[in-house]
Amino acid sequence: MLDGVSLDQLRAFIAAVDEGSFSAGARRLNRAQSAVSELVSNLEAQIGVRLFDRSERYPKLTPAGVLLVADARNVVANVDLLKARAKGISGGLESELSAVIDVLFPIESIAESALEFRVRFPRTPLRLYVEALGGAYQPVLDGRCGFGVVGSLPDAPSSMTVERLQSVDMIMVASRDHPLASVRGIIPKSELAKHVQLVLTDRSELTAGREFGVMSPLTWRLGDLFAKHSFLLKGLGWGGMPMHAVARDLADQRLVKLQIEDLPERGLALPMSAVYMSARPPGPAGRWLIERLRQCPSGNAA
Repeated sequence: MLDGVSLDQLRAFIAAVDEGSFSAGARRLNRAQSAVSELVSNLEAQIGVRLFDRSERYPKLTPAGVLLVADARNVVANVDLLKARAKGISGGLESELSAVIDVLFPIESIAESALEFRVRFPRTPLRLYVEALGGAYQPVLDGRCGFGVVGSLPDAPSSMTVERLQSVDMIMVASRDHPLASVRGIIPKSELAKHVQLVLTDRSELTAGREFGVMSPLTWRLGDLFAKHSFLLKGLGWGGMPMHAVARDLADQRLVKLQIEDLPERGLALPMSAVYMSARPPGPAGRWLIERLRQCPSGNAA
């Protein structure tokens, strides 16, 4: 009976879970509500497990459904990845490759990968955008870019396929002349709250109303990582930076690493991923570049 399980059934199951009802799931899939309900019911019959409790106004996942939705997501994601790789192998070469890169990703890794890209795909122009937070998703969502390298949002939109790449080491820093630089040992959050935190801001609407890593009520918002770097060096505030971007400043003692309450001594590892629309997987050039970036180690090495 399990051999009869279809991708349509799994996608309907996932959509109903994500959207909170069969009707909302049907709208996401551009299907009739009755079709989605039937797909889920047939799935339950085939696997012999009740996935939803339908006794209330909105369907609620059963304990078994909570466990199995994760498996369903893995199956669908793996099929999407298989389709993307198959297209990369058999599809025609892109006339141009457009990609958006999270500003926190090591630019040296991008540059080294681009050197090889130019040799392998000399007739495919490369167009790169650099954005932060939701801005690294938006060009992919609106079709301007074939894929993105992202890491600033905890969740990608459900219409995207996500492939893990490297992680980027993040640390908190301040100028050597900043008052926090003179604090010995671990800095309590109460002390951080007395000083301006420099924070990257999002040029898209995807993170509206959400904060990431903000620890002080006093913030200056900057839309550019290089501007934030310059403000840090001038002592205008403290904030988080990718290790690869400030390694030389730390060595030259222009910036000081801050040990902050409740944060690991070594800093945080920010997972980075390649994302693309599941319905528009990258072609051969995009697939090659994603695989090349996957080989990049953590830090600033390419």
